[in-house]
Amino acid sequence: MGRVNTLVIQGYGSNSQVETAYAARQAGADKADIVFFSDIAAGRVSLDEYDFLIFPGGFLDGDDLGAAQAASMRWRYMRDATGTLLYERLEKFYRDGRLILGICNGFQLLVKLGLLPGLDGTFTRQVSLGHNNSMRFEDRWVTLAANPESPCVFTKNLPLMRMPVRHGEGRLVPASQDVLDRLIRENLIALRYADPVSGEPTAEYPLNPNGSADNAAGLTDPTGCVLGLMPHPEAFNHVTNHPGWTRNEVDAPGTMLFLNAVQHLRGL
Repeated sequence: MGRVNTLVIQGYGSNSQVETAYAARQAGADKADIVFFSDIAAGRVSLDEYDFLIFPGGFLDGDDLGAAQAASMRWRYMRDATGTLLYERLEKFYRDGRLILGICNGFQLLVKLGLLPGLDGTFTRQVSLGHNNSMRFEDRWVTLAANPESPCVFTKNLPLMRMPVRHGEGRLVPASQDVLDRLIRENLIALRYADPVSGEPTAEYPLNPNGSADNAAGLTDPTGCVLGLMPHPEAFNHVTNHPGWTRNEVDAPGTMLFLNAVQHLRGL
């Protein structure tokens, strides 16, 4: 079994990088480095050294111009010390079959970059994440149901899960009905907001905190190697994170997504 090296990107307003790296280490990653975006741009750190890339949550650039919009422009148009576009480095990472996870603001970045949903293997913007239907910042725990038919590496065999959301722009908005139809038909909606009792996907507020199309909480790409989700799996990494732990309420921790990723990379 080879090593699993994880890279967590920080900077420009990210604020969940420490617990994200901790969750990766809990899942068995051999190392989980937290690195500033500027170190990648300056060539001090290479994506080639890693197998698992994570864009954590936060408020990139204060969410001015739209969540993660400015960050997507940096990745698309900045060059590293060799003159290579950072986007080309990122595309190579993807084409090599390594894993990419975007959480909350990181999910917003992946859709702005076109890495999700990546229909037909093209990196064009096909969906966006707009303001919640409630028109306010939502900070609450939600229930998630994994799509058992999804190709997503991260969500294989997951039970019903609970984890927190904390976002103002989390409503999935496909560019067209055709895009939405394909997301559903190709099982690229990997996670849906669900009723905690029935386990069925729901559009009912606040169980669905933002009004996403088809109750989507997370998207994958056709290869299953990229996942973006609005809820925060890294924020449920210990039983005491659970709001009902003193009442002996038990749910699957968010770190199970990280465990699936690490085991996939090890070939297990």
